[in-house]
Amino acid sequence: MTAGGVYVYAIIRARRRLPTDVGGVGSPAAPLRTIQRGRVAAVVSDAPPKLRARRRDLLAHQALLLRLSDEGPVLPMRFGMVAPDEESVRGQLAVGEADHVAALEHLSDGVEVNVKAFPAQNALRSLLADDRKLRRLRDEALRRPGFEANLRLGEAVAAALESRATEAGRELLRELTPRARAVASGPEVQGCVLNMSFLVNRGDSDDFRSAAEQFAETHSERAELRLMGPLPCYSFVPAEGTRVRTVGV
Repeated sequence: MTAGGVYVYAIIRARRRLPTDVGGVGSPAAPLRTIQRGRVAAVVSDAPPKLRARRRDLLAHQALLLRLSDEGPVLPMRFGMVAPDEESVRGQLAVGEADHVAALEHLSDGVEVNVKAFPAQNALRSLLADDRKLRRLRDEALRRPGFEANLRLGEAVAAALESRATEAGRELLRELTPRARAVASGPEVQGCVLNMSFLVNRGDSDDFRSAAEQFAETHSERAELRLMGPLPCYSFVPAEGTRVRTVGV
């Protein structure tokens, strides 16, 4: 990563005060400041030399974003965003000011909750009870044990588990989408059949998580859910290639 320069954490509305109980990346923690341009400002610090994705710095970056989002809308930057100097930051703020203002308004009082769904790994008994083809392959493997029979059975079980989890993921998406202001699909994750982020009103985030957890409990033999959040709204910052859909639009 670039040594020196200006480390950029987020874009916020202009004239917001920064929290005094958190610092930036680096050891010791770099003092925070803002670079303002028009109606928006960038939260920055001096970038430490030889910046790396160390645990301490990753946690400091995340803690600051969460702290900022407690007090107003934030357009969070991913870890490691370094500009050459303050003038470069002002130039980017000027070019994107209108879009930044609109995005901050859209994210006002919102948080992100990420939901991932994986095939349930302890559901073989229920799977065999529901699938006649799998029972036949199992019986064949028991009668004539061997590599090929076990391979066919293993592949069929894995495919059936993935199919059931995928269908459960579709049902979960249909259930949770009306509870969110927007949804965004995340990158592919190995073994994951659903990776979605939801923009949720801050005051509704507990109810949203409860609904997802209830679904997970009811469908535990079909899918394993992993929830993260409330998070800064990484998935809802406009960027090329981001697939975001506003609910109801």
